[in-house]
Amino acid sequence: MWAASCLASCCAACACDACRTVVSGISRRSARIAYCGLFALSLIVSWILREVAAPLMEKIPWINHFHQTPDREWFETDAVLRVSLGNFLFFTILAIFMIGVKNQKDPRDSVHHGGWMMKIICWCVLVILMFFVPNGIISFYEATSKFGSGLFLLVQVVLLLDFVHGWNDKWVGYDEQFWYMALLVVSLVCYVATFSFSGLLFYLFTPSGHDCGLNTFFITMVLIFVFVFAVITLHPSVSGSLLPASVISLYCMYLCYSGLASEPRDYECNGLHKHSKAVSTSSLGLGLLTTVLSVVYSAVRAGSSTTLLSPPSSPRAGKPLLPLDKADEHHEEEEKSKSRAVTYSYSFFHLIFSLASMYSAMLLTGWSTSVGESGKLVDVGWASVWVRIITSWATAALFIWSLVAPILFPDREF
Repeated sequence: MWAASCLASCCAACACDACRTVVSGISRRSARIAYCGLFALSLIVSWILREVAAPLMEKIPWINHFHQTPDREWFETDAVLRVSLGNFLFFTILAIFMIGVKNQKDPRDSVHHGGWMMKIICWCVLVILMFFVPNGIISFYEATSKFGSGLFLLVQVVLLLDFVHGWNDKWVGYDEQFWYMALLVVSLVCYVATFSFSGLLFYLFTPSGHDCGLNTFFITMVLIFVFVFAVITLHPSVSGSLLPASVISLYCMYLCYSGLASEPRDYECNGLHKHSKAVSTSSLGLGLLTTVLSVVYSAVRAGSSTTLLSPPSSPRAGKPLLPLDKADEHHEEEEKSKSRAVTYSYSFFHLIFSLASMYSAMLLTGWSTSVGESGKLVDVGWASVWVRIITSWATAALFIWSLVAPILFPDREF
């Protein structure tokens, strides 16, 4: 007993030392990476608790206060939502606290970039406290998360549109034949990939001998959008470029595939179901890793976006996430830091992570509607299907609007 106690103490001391080492290594430039790491940790904790916490939660009276104990899947979903709520509150509190930070002389700037040990402790406390709140609050958060997730997907679309238009403007701005040829080649590759992708979708998700009209409708709608993109882009009044149209076409087709792949595995029109009846732990881990990377990248991309986050007066608007400066410039930047404007909106940066917390909870729970359909699969069920398809349609609508709005409203700046 004494030996076990000593071992536990040593392990705790080592863990604390490791945390202090990691925290001390977080610099001003790597703060955004640290927030991404904390967010990724929340997803890992959610997944672990989803797998192991159900038996314990069944014994907690303020959670399992039902006359008849719910299925195990209910407790798995509840565990994910509680961790997500703690993560959401953590980033929302930071977002509110950082409202109005415009200059690095603001004391809140040091809170955003430092105090990591205290922030990690606060994050842990918030997550733990969520397991003591009543089920009604969790149900309200679950309903709210569906709307928050939609906002996060909308931000993703805006970021993509901003990226492709910026990409096109940069290459056109060179005004050289090489870059014009590069635009043409990339556009053709994207269009070839789009139509090849559509053929694969027809093969996988509209098998012969089955009534798969819904899947056919989804794929055909995207092909119609692809045609509309090209027609509007090539119209003389628009004077657009094929590069944004081709990239958005490929992205819409990918969203269509993502939606069709999320159909229940027992659905006869899902051509992937033959390969998914036995799901291994490694497959689940790979699926979760893909989800984590996707969500974290979106949040980081939002945090680095010039259009969404960087104030017009920012001296470093549009710089990469981790710019590589020379060692001899570091000291000079340290001296100037107190009088410099912030390079992005801290408040909006944390808000993106708040919305991403909702979105990741919906992914891990199948949008809280498909637990019975999909078992332990990540992001599977009809709710996931419709979210992906509607996001594809919203992307198409926003892209078309970005093309026609300058013509409809010539006096406004877009």
